[in-house]
Order: sequence, then structure tokens, then C-alpha cells
Amino acid sequence: MANDTLDGTEPVAGTTSAVLDEAHIGDIRGALGTIRLHDTGARRGWGARLLTLAAIVGPGIIVMVGDNDAGGVATYSQAGQNYGTSLLWVLPLLVPVLIVNQEMVVRLGAVTGVGHARLIKERFGRFWGLFSVGNLLVLDFLTIVTEFIGVDLALGYFGVSRYVSVPAAALGLVVITASGSFRRWERFMLLFVVANFLVIPLAVFSHPRAGPIVHGLLVPGIAGGANSTSVLLIIAIVGTTVAPWQLFFQQSNIVDKRITPRYINYERVDTVIGSLVTVVGACAMVVTCSFAFSHTAFFGHFTDAGGVARNLGRELGHAAGALYALVLLNASIIGAAAVTLGTSYAFGDFFGAHHSLHRSFFQAKGFYTSFAGLVAVAAAIVLIPHAPLGLITVAVQALAGVLLPSAAVFLLLLCNDREVLGPWVNRPWLNALTTLVIGVLLVMSLILVATTALPHIDVTILAMVLAGVLVVALAVGGVLMSLRRPQGAAAAPPIPRAHRESWRMPPLALLGRPEWSRARVLTMRALSGYLVVAVVLLLVKAVQLGSTH
Repeated sequence: MANDTLDGTEPVAGTTSAVLDEAHIGDIRGALGTIRLHDTGARRGWGARLLTLAAIVGPGIIVMVGDNDAGGVATYSQAGQNYGTSLLWVLPLLVPVLIVNQEMVVRLGAVTGVGHARLIKERFGRFWGLFSVGNLLVLDFLTIVTEFIGVDLALGYFGVSRYVSVPAAALGLVVITASGSFRRWERFMLLFVVANFLVIPLAVFSHPRAGPIVHGLLVPGIAGGANSTSVLLIIAIVGTTVAPWQLFFQQSNIVDKRITPRYINYERVDTVIGSLVTVVGACAMVVTCSFAFSHTAFFGHFTDAGGVARNLGRELGHAAGALYALVLLNASIIGAAAVTLGTSYAFGDFFGAHHSLHRSFFQAKGFYTSFAGLVAVAAAIVLIPHAPLGLITVAVQALAGVLLPSAAVFLLLLCNDREVLGPWVNRPWLNALTTLVIGVLLVMSLILVATTALPHIDVTILAMVLAGVLVVALAVGGVLMSLRRPQGAAAAPPIPRAHRESWRMPPLALLGRPEWSRARVLTMRALSGYLVVAVVLLLVKAVQLGSTH
């Protein structure tokens, strides 16, 4: 039995797992059902399995739909308004990226019982923990600002002053979150998920045609050709669909919901459903703006989401503009709730404070105070007059795309740590796929850096050269890995299902710190240095775009 405490959290009596907060042990009380702690019966029929899935559903679909937030709505709208359906092909490619990344997070949350920030700190040291949480804080805070920009633009369409709409939304978010009931919070979030489907009738308003949609989905291309501006938008699409905050939020939300390895497959289904819903919604938004503004004076002249609502009202009627504004408002609220909560989870993890929606405000003052503080400051910034709201929104999504590779690297390392995941570590094919995803993200980031520093460079040739370098690097890495594998090594024996379902990570204090080779240290420091340069150049590009509007 482990009775150690870390950073002031209380131990959980009678367990040798790493779960330290008693709020994270108990019945699963989901929005759509309850699973008792000691319910170990087999789910043999489809009815029993569907009831179990209903109780588990939540973290996966909320994190995915939450990423179709105000920044997502604006970015997809810009893609459709400025480039038609030519960028639709980017979105289906993100489905496997979403599933691969978040499936690893599912295992980490259910098996370890602790959040992403705490794992990075304990396994890689305080420096890398601060590096990750620092990046998360900057990006998440700016993202929360964009959510309140969305609230302002959405309700502004109906004539509501930002000095009323933004404070009201901020207060509502705090009240919903600080209710002391995980189930109540999750029910609110699932209502916002359902409202996300308003984008489907909105797309119907634009009278879409199947031919251009199918061509855009299947044939990669960029209307008007590739340049630094279009590359920035593609990276923004990636950044708003696959964002670093998702890793921190879903892992901690799984822990907070008390999901254990026994229910990993159900949470995987939850995550797959969420990824499909979010990409369908994104495609619908691109389609709406593509067909609504095609052959009009508004095509190619995106300003911000508020401008899209007004212009849809002019082209398709007031009902279409109002529906777009409601979609934007819903996206802003669920995005703000998820991103802010993910950030508060991370701070609770890193500093060892109580951080659970099962606790009341007085039981977790630091957790709820950090949530309320982030919401209040972000809302206040939006009330500053004459801020370049549209530019801030797109720049934040691109920043997420630039920072994602470093987050994915830590995720990959943790999912290969046998002391952390035991029988749940990554399989070789998953490591290969994840390495490919990280490589592609780095190539996109390098293209952004190069086109910002050298605006007249041929983007197509640059992309082909970097893709070739990536292929060679992956091939060399594969050869080196095969040489390191012992010749004639026997395959690992299959692990009994019952053992996998009951295995939990031991207390972190009992685990040995993994040793890093000199090559890994140099690689990680090179990556962090590159990210600093990339972020600086991204800011330069944002300023350049801002000066042209």
C-alpha cells in the first residue's frame, strides 16, 4: 500500500496506483449513465455494451468538438471564402492524426491515473515540465482570448454590446464549471456538442454542389497556387483541428471521470466518434463559405467571423447569417470551457493542487480560481477597443500548428515508457505512424519559417525538397532501429486481457527516472530552439499580414 503524498495531495487509501486524489476514485458518473466502481461484470450483449458506452462517452467527443471553436470556425470560414473548396483535402487527412494522438492520450489517462503535465514533469524533469506547461499557458491563454472574440462577434450580429455579451459569457462559464458536479458539467458540454450540428442546415442554405466538394476532398491543391499566406492558412487549419491543449485536457478529463483500463476500448470509440464529428463540421463550414461567396464581391476578402455572418445575411438571407452567428457562439463557449479547463487541469497537475470537477469550490479553491482568473483576464482583453480580432484568431491557430510537434514528441516518449504504461506501451507500427505524423508537422512548420524569411521562395519546390529529406530521414531511422534490434529475438508473449485491464501505473515516486542519451538531449534542445525561432518568425508573418489589412 502506498501512503506517500506529493505536493500536498492526499493519498488514496488501499491502492498501489499513482492516483493520489481521492476524487479520482469511485463510480463513473457520466452525463448519460453510471458505472459502479465494483461493477466488473462482462458486457456480453450489444445492449449492455451500448449502455456502457453511453456512460463513458464524453471526454473524446468534447475534446474534439471543443477544438471546432471560435478560431476553428473563423479559420474554416477563411479557407472557404478565400480558397473555395480547394483546401478541403486537408481535413480528411487530419482524421488519422486526431485518432492516433488522442488514442495515446486515452491510454495514458486510464492507465496512469494522472494528468499529462504531471507525467512530463516527473518523467523528464522540472525543466521540460516548465517548458511544456509554459508553452501550453501562452497558447491556451491566447486561444481563450479568441473564444471571447467569437462571443463578441456572434452576439454582435444580433446587436448585443460586447460589454454585455463577453462578461455574461465569462460568468456563465465559471458558474457551469464550478458547480461541484462532474455529471452536471458534462451534460452542459454535451448540449453544446449537439448544438454543433447546426452547421449542417447552415451548409444546406448555401446550395452546395457535389462535384466541387468531391474534387476538393480527393484532389490536393490550392486555388491561386501555393505561397506563404496559403501555407500559413493550411498550418492554421492543422493547428485548429489538432491542438496541443487537447492532449492535456482529454488525459486529465479521463482521470477526472474515473475511467480505468477496463473501459479503454469504449473511450477509444468515444474518441473516434468525436474525430469524425469534428471533421464533418469543419468540412461543412468550408463548404458553406465556399458556395455562399463564390462569384460574389466577398470571395477572397475574409476579414473575421463577424464579417462572414453579415455577408452570409446579405447573400443568403438573415436566417443564414443568424444561424452562422449561433454556430459561432456555441463554438466559442464549448471551446472556452474546454481550453480553460484543460489549462487549469495542467496547473493542478504540475503544482500538486486538487483539480477535480467532483470537488466544490471550497475543496479546490486553487483549481477553480485559476479557471476563473484565466476567463476574466481573457475576457477583459477582448474589451480593449480596436484590437485586430480576425488576425489574432488566425495567428493563434497557426501558433498551435507550430507548437504541436514538441507536444507530440513528449506524447510519443511517454507512450514508450514501460514503467508508465506497462503492457499498454505503443506497438512498433504505432510508433512508426506517430513518427511520420511528427515529421510531417515539422515539415509544415519549416515551410512556414522558410516562406516567412524568404517570401519569394518557390513553395512547391521547397515542399518537395523537405518531403524528400523526411523520407530519407525516416528510412535511415528505420534501418538504425532494425540494426539495434537483437537478431533472432523472440516475439513478446501475448499478455492476458485480465492482466492488461487491471494494470495501473505504480506511484510516481517509486518509478526510476528514465535516462536520456546525449543524442536525445541534443535533439530535444535543438527542437526547443527551433520552436523559439519558428514562433518569432510566425509573429513576423502575422505583423506583415496585419499591415496589409
